[in-house]
Amino acid sequence: MAEKKIVETLVDGGKATAGPPLGPVLGPLGVNVLAIVNEINNVTKDYSGMKVPVTISINLNDKSFEVSVGIPTTAALIVKELGVEKGSGTPNTEKVGNLTIEQTVKIFKIKKDESLSVNLKAGTKEIIGTCLSMGVTIDDKDAKEVLSQINQGEYDNILSS
Repeated sequence: MAEKKIVETLVDGGKATAGPPLGPVLGPLGVNVLAIVNEINNVTKDYSGMKVPVTISINLNDKSFEVSVGIPTTAALIVKELGVEKGSGTPNTEKVGNLTIEQTVKIFKIKKDESLSVNLKAGTKEIIGTCLSMGVTIDDKDAKEVLSQINQGEYDNILSS
């Protein structure tokens, strides 16, 4: 029976290298580290600028491998949507950008399979909660205000599907 080793890591989309964290973990397994790095970069190139979870399954007998890509973190998707480097270090006072409610819905739809939310409204509120902690406004309003408006039904026309 084939002996397998699973390596899980977080990489910059399309920019993995043979250095840490991958090289030190993969090198001792006797696999072609460069081939694995090239495959990771190939399958994550669409996520450039985002941190992407990657799982590498290595067959220790014949050194073959498979790379699978997870869904980027909510924060990474927000940063990508905004086109900024990162969230705010002081989200209560410094805002880094603004998303529309439609953009938060789009991000939730990407994350839907990983979410515990029961519907679009609850899932969008999850995304807005992350925006709150990152210093991101929604429709030019504070995220807390938008969450309150969602609870009052003000966005039901958009969030009822």
